[in-house]
Amino acid sequence: MKTPDLNRIALAAAIQTILAVPVFAQNGTIEEIVVSAPIRDSQAAAIQTKRNADNFMDVISADTIGRFPDQNLADSLGRMPGLAIERDQGQARFINLRGAPFRYTTIAFDGINVPGAEGGRVPRFDSFPSVITSSLEANKAILPSMPGEAVAGFININTFSPFDREGFSLATDIGTGQQSLGDGDVSKYNFRSSWSDGQFGVMAFASENSREQVTDNREYDLDIDGTGELTVNELDYRSYFVERSDSAWGANLEYRGTGALQTVFLKSLYSEFIDEEERNQFVFAVNDPTPGAVRQGVGFGVSRLLEDGEYKNSTFTNTLGADFLVSAWDLQARYNFTETELLLDLPIPRSVAGSATGNLDLRNLEDPLLTLDQNLADISYPVTIGIYYVQNFNVDNDKFKFDASRNIEWFDKSAVLQVGAQFDRRDGQGFIATPAVGGFPSSIDIGSFNNGRPWQSKSTNSIGATYYDNVGLRAAWEQSGALQFPAIGPENQIAIEENIDAYYAMVTTDFVWGNLVLGARYEQTDYTSSGNSLEGPVSVSDNFSHFLPSAHLNVDLAENLKWRVSASTGLSRPTYDEWRAGARVDVSNRLVSGGNPNLEAEKSRGLDTSLEWYFSPASIVSAGAFYRNIDNVIYDDISSIDGGVFLPSAAGETWTYNGSVNGNDGKLQGLELNFTGNAINLLPSPFDGLGFSGNVTFLNSEFKGIDGAKYDLPGTSDFIYNASLYYEKYDFSVRLNYQYRDEWISPIEDPSEYWGEQKRVDLSANYTLPMDLTGASVSVYINGNNLTDEVDNRFAGNGTINQRESYGRFWLVGLRVNY
Repeated sequence: MKTPDLNRIALAAAIQTILAVPVFAQNGTIEEIVVSAPIRDSQAAAIQTKRNADNFMDVISADTIGRFPDQNLADSLGRMPGLAIERDQGQARFINLRGAPFRYTTIAFDGINVPGAEGGRVPRFDSFPSVITSSLEANKAILPSMPGEAVAGFININTFSPFDREGFSLATDIGTGQQSLGDGDVSKYNFRSSWSDGQFGVMAFASENSREQVTDNREYDLDIDGTGELTVNELDYRSYFVERSDSAWGANLEYRGTGALQTVFLKSLYSEFIDEEERNQFVFAVNDPTPGAVRQGVGFGVSRLLEDGEYKNSTFTNTLGADFLVSAWDLQARYNFTETELLLDLPIPRSVAGSATGNLDLRNLEDPLLTLDQNLADISYPVTIGIYYVQNFNVDNDKFKFDASRNIEWFDKSAVLQVGAQFDRRDGQGFIATPAVGGFPSSIDIGSFNNGRPWQSKSTNSIGATYYDNVGLRAAWEQSGALQFPAIGPENQIAIEENIDAYYAMVTTDFVWGNLVLGARYEQTDYTSSGNSLEGPVSVSDNFSHFLPSAHLNVDLAENLKWRVSASTGLSRPTYDEWRAGARVDVSNRLVSGGNPNLEAEKSRGLDTSLEWYFSPASIVSAGAFYRNIDNVIYDDISSIDGGVFLPSAAGETWTYNGSVNGNDGKLQGLELNFTGNAINLLPSPFDGLGFSGNVTFLNSEFKGIDGAKYDLPGTSDFIYNASLYYEKYDFSVRLNYQYRDEWISPIEDPSEYWGEQKRVDLSANYTLPMDLTGASVSVYINGNNLTDEVDNRFAGNGTINQRESYGRFWLVGLRVNY
């Protein structure tokens, strides 16, 4: 880990100075800032947006995001009804919206949808910091004006505008803290500034959040026999040094006119996530697996793996736009260029064929005890091989988007007509995660890189493991000239060109009792997937179209009571990994494994309904239900295909294919209950500062595989809930949040494995100083994550634990200045 840096000292000094020295106005008196209730006010704004929407949606405002101890936008979204988080080493990364696979959700910035960094479809939320966000919208019932590729929902990230405040504005946030496991540094730096004069505006922002931690990991290969006795096949001990950072920068230039040209703007945003990881790993394979949780004198084959690598994903999106008012038409034109990148660089020296003896005690499976008869560092390994995992995948997307709307009268009712078109030209190039195995230089003495420091761990370090200098070991490997970037075989390459043309029309008709939205979207997809076979290049081209109608009824049953019913359709195209033409071909056995360029897009039809009671300001009680029927569900399986798809000379022959296929009869349904309220009109002071929000979601999903068996959709937890208790008064606010989801299958892992229930308790407290820094408000805050020090457990298909991961608590103290 890094030594404590000066940032923490500087921040502490700044806070101390501000607290100690009063700031005087020009007349020499201290000016007091009158602070409203930011949590309640931001909730009121979000609830009002939800209430006015023409579809079923949930909203989080920027201030609410800032007052949670969220590390990224995935954390923020996970507090909405029906949204659950998938974490990696404790950090939120993906979103399961309504228990659906990741790719069923589309992400957009200011209404412009962008490709996901994972496989061209799956959005990664760990690279998007909150500094860019004015509000988050989770659209659960899709309007025709939204992309059709949103089976579960459409997440729209509204960014800040320089016209949000007239004149000059500045928002800064600096924080520092510590991760408890490993004593790693945590830091946060956010900056946003804008200027506008009513006609011209400019805004710039930058952000960097970093976190160092130790991840304590145990993985298992266990069996249970017919009598319930445990058999240990393998134990895998790992300790990770991890430094993760997300950063973003961007700018927005905007002009607002008063004639036909209403607005011209140019927006640019770059965001990236980097995971620098050192892994120390020892694998113990039992020579004689026999039943028994407690065994003595057990012989093991031992392997040692030492990694110094990096994961990276980034999104660079740029939008040039203009709004016009021509006659009675509001016209919008947008051009967007987005580039996403996904990189993996993991060199691993693996030493094998070591041997050891020792005693096993697995009576506590979450803390497996293996005591060796010799020092771990003294084990010799006759053979060391070099493994190099790499991945590089980029998507370039050019988009032209046109929208037009106007007020009309039809059937003697006031209505709004909206029409539009969108044209996407995408190019995906790269290769999937690819391992290369080769020799390792015998001149490098790996044992000399053992620094003798014992592992930092939550579970017992019973094997007596010590850390290695993985960075130095990689440097020595590179200097030897033996660490070379591996050649990428044609079966792992991705080369896809995709064109999507979309057109829509919709009419929103106002009635005394509410409104009705009717419309449809048409999407035409053309794609070419190129690869190589044993007989030369392979290219598969196809096109298909989807007609996607929808209807949304919004009824005001009473002044504060709204009922919504929606019927909508959607689709989900295969990821570029799944659609690639590259595959490994075994001619002698007629076997193929790899991509499937003939996969069909998934299609959905769904119903949503909700009842929403806005019983007081900043308050709501709601209940919603939804159902989705999904055709062509994509999953991995073994099937029979025509060999000519991958080998032209084998046309007409029946081959066995291992990879992505289309299932059928998919179903996704659930019930969402939500409450947000406060005590301002219920309790006397000072208790009127109390507030509470909570939501509960019940989910169920299934689909039928090509074997006729039924499976759960990956990502579905049967039960999800969030609860937040807050208090704000006297310029002080504190918020305690609890999140829970029960077990689920990860969409990115072995479908026979599942994650156990996950719980999180987080705390955030904020105090606004009662003084005026020449018009600026200053607040100090403290955030705490994973206060109960939860661990994450994964289970094998036989019900035994196969992974336990812990990373500890972390806290952050900071200073915010808003001008």
